[in-house]
Amino acid sequence: MSAIAKKEFRSYFLSPIGYVFSGAMLLLFGFFYMEVLATQSSDYIPMIYASVFSWLMMFLLPLITMRTFSEEIRTKSDQGLLTAPVGVFSIVMGKFLAAFYLFTVSLVATLIPAVVISFMGSPDWPKIFCTFIGALLCGAALIAIGNFISSLTQSQLVAAVATFGVLMFLFLIGNIASSISIDWIKNVFNWISFDARYQPFTNGILNLSSLVYFISIAAVFIFLTARKLESRRWS
Repeated sequence: MSAIAKKEFRSYFLSPIGYVFSGAMLLLFGFFYMEVLATQSSDYIPMIYASVFSWLMMFLLPLITMRTFSEEIRTKSDQGLLTAPVGVFSIVMGKFLAAFYLFTVSLVATLIPAVVISFMGSPDWPKIFCTFIGALLCGAALIAIGNFISSLTQSQLVAAVATFGVLMFLFLIGNIASSISIDWIKNVFNWISFDARYQPFTNGILNLSSLVYFISIAAVFIFLTARKLESRRWS
């Protein structure tokens, strides 16, 4: 598992994908950190992760998940991997961890301006770290979903567009719920909504139900991806 994760992580930086993903995250977060400096209020820092994160993930995460399995399916190189003496779960987890490592490293790098600003002010670090944990959990669930979609097609473009559509649905379904008058449907939509699950973290609340929800979503889609690969191994 670790060997696959290291190999996949290195492969992100043997192509432009890793640099584009990390660079785009740092550029966009850097722009909003300029707003913090302009307002001269470190209280605005947690709001950066609240307002930017969902849109950033919708557009950027498909970049690192679209190639996870699609490229190997297209080039038939997945057959060598599937016949190797390694379990399907190890393959899936290795690829998941590689994408999660890239996401985590990039997200940690976005905290560097907050550390610099802390020398000039007093950021609310408990709230920032709580938001950061929520972002990691949410990102893990989204990566697992993107990897599963990548295992369904040999086209990276199709995988990227489909992942973008699913992530948009998961983040915006809470807004749809506000326009629905039927209570039980509204409750279901709010329960599914990633944005609604992520918001408690941005308010400095380590919400247990949201934590379990994100971990469960990640686990379910890692399992589904493993089953999909298992079916390819025996087909």
